[in-house]
Amino acid sequence: MENYYDLLGVKPGASASEIKKAFRKKAKQIHPDIAGEKHSEAMRKLLKAYEALSNLDQRFEYDKTYSTNVNKSNFDYRAWLKEQGGPRSMATLIFYELMRLEEDRAIEIWRENGGLAFNFKDNMERADWMDCQYILAEELDKRGFSFEAFKLITALLVEETRRPYFNLFTPEIYLYLKSIINKRLRPQVDAETWIDCMEALIGIGFSAHDEESFKKSIAKTLKEIRAGNLQNSHPAGAAQGDQHDST
Repeated sequence: MENYYDLLGVKPGASASEIKKAFRKKAKQIHPDIAGEKHSEAMRKLLKAYEALSNLDQRFEYDKTYSTNVNKSNFDYRAWLKEQGGPRSMATLIFYELMRLEEDRAIEIWRENGGLAFNFKDNMERADWMDCQYILAEELDKRGFSFEAFKLITALLVEETRRPYFNLFTPEIYLYLKSIINKRLRPQVDAETWIDCMEALIGIGFSAHDEESFKKSIAKTLKEIRAGNLQNSHPAGAAQGDQHDST
């Protein structure tokens, strides 16, 4: 099996921009128009490697096979990332585990490194951190940690309104966040945190109708607090790490 990472001269955890940069550098060296027809086969292999690793789905499928091969050669990529230390390596490791369907391990590493206080944005390329953060949010929500999922997805939508990335997929993200809000979030947070959550939804791309419902929920919750109908303490099973806002 061709090692696409070796062909491009990058490590398995390379970001999308690192892969693109490596491809362009190699292509300049071996393109048949520059280096002659004898390099046509090498160029074909390089292009195939780039196409596979620059596409998220194709890279995932390739990495499943590649991971088996590197394990057979006694190279432990997980151990290597842990040895590197630092938030950038941990961000890569979390994404690595998620892409290999090791979701519980990814969540464990994320929690060990601060949970909601962990900053993907400053430690990964934009496309990678946005994909990673969304996948992580889905897995947290599946396991009942919907408050943490809410925080991660809200931060993504703030970024999406600033500079679109998900594009055609964006409406599905809004619908998914609404399902968290309507079905799972409220039992996990106290009254004041619920109000904070509703306020965080204003101005991040929801419809005027949705924003009006969020404002009504804020007003209703404030009224119930003042009437003494709501206790301002966390209910059993409240989300972990709700004091942190950084993503």
